[in-house]
Amino acid sequence: MIEINRIRENKDEIIEKLKKRNFDAEPIVSEILSLDQEWRSAKQKKDDVCQEMNSIAKEIGQLFKAGNTEEGNAKKARATELKEVDKDLKDEVDNLADKIQQSLYELPNVPNEEVPAGGTEEDNVVVSTHGELPDMDAEALPHWEITKKYDLIDFELGVKVTGAGFPIYKNKGARLLRGLINFFLDEANKAGYTEFVPPLMVNEASGYGTGQLPDKEGQMYHVTEDDLYLIPTAEVPLTNMFRDVILNESDFPICVTGYTPCFRREAGSYGSDVRGLNRLHQFDKVEIVRVEHPDKSYEALDGMVKHVASLLEKLELPYRILRLCGGDLGFTSAITYDFEVYSAAQKKWLEVSSVSNFETFQANRLKLRYKDANKKKALVHTLNGSALALPRIMAALLENNQSENGVIMPAAIHNYIGFEKIA
Repeated sequence: MIEINRIRENKDEIIEKLKKRNFDAEPIVSEILSLDQEWRSAKQKKDDVCQEMNSIAKEIGQLFKAGNTEEGNAKKARATELKEVDKDLKDEVDNLADKIQQSLYELPNVPNEEVPAGGTEEDNVVVSTHGELPDMDAEALPHWEITKKYDLIDFELGVKVTGAGFPIYKNKGARLLRGLINFFLDEANKAGYTEFVPPLMVNEASGYGTGQLPDKEGQMYHVTEDDLYLIPTAEVPLTNMFRDVILNESDFPICVTGYTPCFRREAGSYGSDVRGLNRLHQFDKVEIVRVEHPDKSYEALDGMVKHVASLLEKLELPYRILRLCGGDLGFTSAITYDFEVYSAAQKKWLEVSSVSNFETFQANRLKLRYKDANKKKALVHTLNGSALALPRIMAALLENNQSENGVIMPAAIHNYIGFEKIA
């Protein structure tokens, strides 16, 4: 959430920068500033009333003590009147504050200067490409055929048990999934991330804290009776662990990681993009999250990008890094780098990770601050990244490494999965 002080001081700059997202912020920003003016006026009135009440309270005792009963009773009557005025003003102040908050929730984050302008994923910038693309013959199988051939995943059984988008992993498919999870967690631990096992459901406050609510409310599974949400990513519970926390400068950097299943409704998804493991309602992911001093967050972002790149290199997968344009940028992000691996049989790039810096946007919602050397409180920066999302990694491993003798697994995970090839 953009800080109200920033909007007061930099209205035109914020409106202009949000145009990078193809977002017309002028109506909302104008409404926020108008409500803010009303709020400040009402707040001043309330403060004046409180000041008068405090002054009268001191006078009343002195008047009665001096025997001035008539004036003392008049002051008491005025105090009673002011209490009603104060109550009405408090309701007005609280109501205006709520309206401002709701309007602020509608504004996406301001893109970083390095974010390119653009409306769709076609305008994303390829920063770098790594590895050679596999040259597969025309008979190469897509992963959904490979999983059927070697009895690795049962998509139809998942439909029977739950519905489309909930596959059942089995045999070496299950071992490959479990092995990759452990591999990613161990690599995160080596890189200095502390491992957590967070809840798979969060409350509404957590959804608002990291920005999934109200922006993506329709994409989250909602347990209405208990008003809980199934997590779309471990980012939500891991980051919300620090909600309403005040840190010291000595606490930085804070680096955490966690594995969770993730749940997304993916309403409106259709076509070849949802085939097999390409797009699921339940999938597994290892997440890395950082809470950083504002002066260090972009250095931390570079480190996260290098960490994800190292995972893909150890898996021997060709990949590319994209800097997302304004129109493709997530609601809460100031800048995002996407990682895509090449799918040989499908002959296309598949997104497997997004690494983002949210700057103060989430911290403002979370009320997550730190004390600087002068004991002054300021908002931190938060970051997160997938390291990595499992389904498309598995799809690329199966498709890119298929041969006449089976599917050859990269050496880095042999000890994790207990086999060198699927045959």
